[in-house]
Amino acid sequence: MTTNESYPLLGVIADLARDMAAGDRFQQLLATIRQMLPCDAAALLQLRGTELIPLAVDGLSTDTLGRHFVVDDHPRLAKILLSHEPVRFAADSPLPDPYDGLLHAVEGDLHVHDCLGIALYLHGVPWGVLTLDALNANAFDQIDPGELRYLARLSEAVIRITELTSQLQSRTEHHQAMTQALVADGQQELIGRSRAMAQLQQEIEMVARSDLAVLITGETGVGKELVARRVHALSNRARAPLIYLNCAALPENLVESELFGHTRGAFSGAVQSRVGKFELAHGGTLFLDEVGELPLTVQPKLLRALQSGEVQRLGSDSHHQVDVRIIAASNRDLHREVAEGRFRADLYHRLGVYPIAVPSLRERHKDVLLLAGHFLEQNRRRIGLRGLRLDAAAREALLGYPWPGNVRELEHLISRAVLKAQAGQDGSRRLLTITAELLDLGGPPVTSSSPAPTPVDPQMTSPVAGLPLREATEQFQVQLIRQVLERHDNNQSRAAQELGVDRGNFSRLVKRLGV
Repeated sequence: MTTNESYPLLGVIADLARDMAAGDRFQQLLATIRQMLPCDAAALLQLRGTELIPLAVDGLSTDTLGRHFVVDDHPRLAKILLSHEPVRFAADSPLPDPYDGLLHAVEGDLHVHDCLGIALYLHGVPWGVLTLDALNANAFDQIDPGELRYLARLSEAVIRITELTSQLQSRTEHHQAMTQALVADGQQELIGRSRAMAQLQQEIEMVARSDLAVLITGETGVGKELVARRVHALSNRARAPLIYLNCAALPENLVESELFGHTRGAFSGAVQSRVGKFELAHGGTLFLDEVGELPLTVQPKLLRALQSGEVQRLGSDSHHQVDVRIIAASNRDLHREVAEGRFRADLYHRLGVYPIAVPSLRERHKDVLLLAGHFLEQNRRRIGLRGLRLDAAAREALLGYPWPGNVRELEHLISRAVLKAQAGQDGSRRLLTITAELLDLGGPPVTSSSPAPTPVDPQMTSPVAGLPLREATEQFQVQLIRQVLERHDNNQSRAAQELGVDRGNFSRLVKRLGV
């Protein structure tokens, strides 16, 4: 390598001594590699179980970061991973390219280009791969294999230092072990790199190791159950069961039996004894989904079980001591439910020792593209397609849509669009493109960057006449906030968004004004 070629590496080496997030460090590494080598795209993927997970990409579409590449489904990646030397694929290689249609530089099918990959190892064990792609089929002709091996060693050093830094920042070894167990067990992860998701991950990790009751709130479809499973997986109870109960799906006369169990003959139809969810969750976690739907008649018995740790089966005089951590979830505003007499205040405070608000998809900005990539890859594997991608108009449509149904709506939308794209296509087609028309989001995109002005009721001005300026201003604020909160079913995040103020500042203002 010449002296001029060495200059970009100085930045990477200098970064090793800086406090940087792992994603930023890996992104800087790829940007440097693209400066040094004639490539149009680079990617760093980590091997987790049987999948390669993109940690950073440069020159590939953003949704690539949401995709999981199953090694057995991608022979090129498998060949790279199994080789201790750099692997270059001929332009006419029959092996499908996992990045077809994902390069920023092209919108159509890409059949001829230069592609190579390098397996990365830590402590003699495969860690992942570094891949390079170029539009020019002869781009890599003049690259010295020794130079590639040097880059491999440099990449491994960056990865090693990044992992050591992460370990030092990790609060406990137990947390690391539980995180690895979660991935190994194949549980769905929380996907997203937005500030809102970073805050959510931080809160999950903070509360998971305690035994505090957690109340998860958020709109329908944001992934409250996924958050609950994550809290359990990172907790000291991870090896014990997580028992799920959907409180909204049970008839009122069966809720008590589901929670606490019953003896034979306790009621009509009880032909045999049954253990309740509390006893099944002994030593582990009980997740009460849609807890706001619990009948008022059952709530005092649930409260007693939480306070004493004792449960009594229907029809039995004996008590059973249980050790259970409670995680509850609701898309209702339980504080409002308490105020209106539909939920017990003491139970609300018992459940909500540590509240976690799951952000809506509207608050997560470009996370929608990562999630879309994740769902596209799931559909590609399920249907057996060669490739799936979003065109530019589809990406813009996804970013502009307000997502009232959140992540669940996105998942279903992608599945429908894939089926539409597949309909009538030749089965040998190597790449299917999802267009904005196939997404069928309807109407012009709605952006959240510039909220529409809030209409003010003219009658709001009359009550403040004759008051001192400070009191008049506060009274006007109270009326305006109440109007906006009512329009959004008391959802403070959406109200703050409409008013164009920071969510935290809005919450403090609501509290100060006593709204």
